[in-house]
Amino acid sequence: MSTSTSFFLDKLPARLEHDAVQYNLSLAQREPIALNELVGKEFKLEYTGRLQCIDCKKNVKKFYAPGLCYVCMMSSALNSECIINPELCEAHLGKGRVPEWEEKYHNQPHIVYLANSGGLKVGVTRVDQIPTRWIDQGADEAIILALTPYRQLAGQIEVVLKNQLSDKTNWRAMLKNVKDLSIDLKAEKNHYASWLVDQDQEFEHYIAEDDTVHVLSYPTTILSQPIQSVKLEKQAKLEGILTGIKGQYLIINENTVINIRSHAGYEVVVNL
Repeated sequence: MSTSTSFFLDKLPARLEHDAVQYNLSLAQREPIALNELVGKEFKLEYTGRLQCIDCKKNVKKFYAPGLCYVCMMSSALNSECIINPELCEAHLGKGRVPEWEEKYHNQPHIVYLANSGGLKVGVTRVDQIPTRWIDQGADEAIILALTPYRQLAGQIEVVLKNQLSDKTNWRAMLKNVKDLSIDLKAEKNHYASWLVDQDQEFEHYIAEDDTVHVLSYPTTILSQPIQSVKLEKQAKLEGILTGIKGQYLIINENTVINIRSHAGYEVVVNL
């Protein structure tokens, strides 16, 4: 028997259990749905046309930044420039758009990592966001390169490494779910750690001793080509067999995908 419910989307919560990623779908005022159990079953998601700011929770006609109304775009910590550009963060100086928020989330230990996510990439995240950040990016493997006491320093290291590495996930390559076996993360870490120290000897103090390669597996298969990415403004209804989940993407019928995180604040009806 099918059931339907409406709610505003947020990012997909996920956890790692013995290297396997387990996803949920958060429902307002209801128990979350275990999405892994729905893979292989009929799934229907339809956008109602309603939007709600993910910060102030007001219903709005349009977003001015991802998931944010105009007021929150201008004032919310969720739209701070140092979220995208961590090297600009001033949390360790007691500054920022919302200093209390910056202190809680950015004046905290951060890592610089390398990930095999549709190719080799570099990234930055807060220590307590391991492995969530890697899951969100659909990384097949990840390794910690450097550990820093606050966000700006991790961002500065990333900026230097971006001369050699991409900081973007190739989402199409990631969703193909074909692991790049040519990437040896331990060897890549040793190479880029040495290169980084050659650029600035001070970075040597932050190179992580832990060489663990973290492996992640997802409830998905190799996708059919070409991959079609759906935007709910242009295609309000998505239905078919849920054939996989990876990163923040739901995969329907093996070749149609939707990024749930990029639709945060959209009201949808889900039929299960």
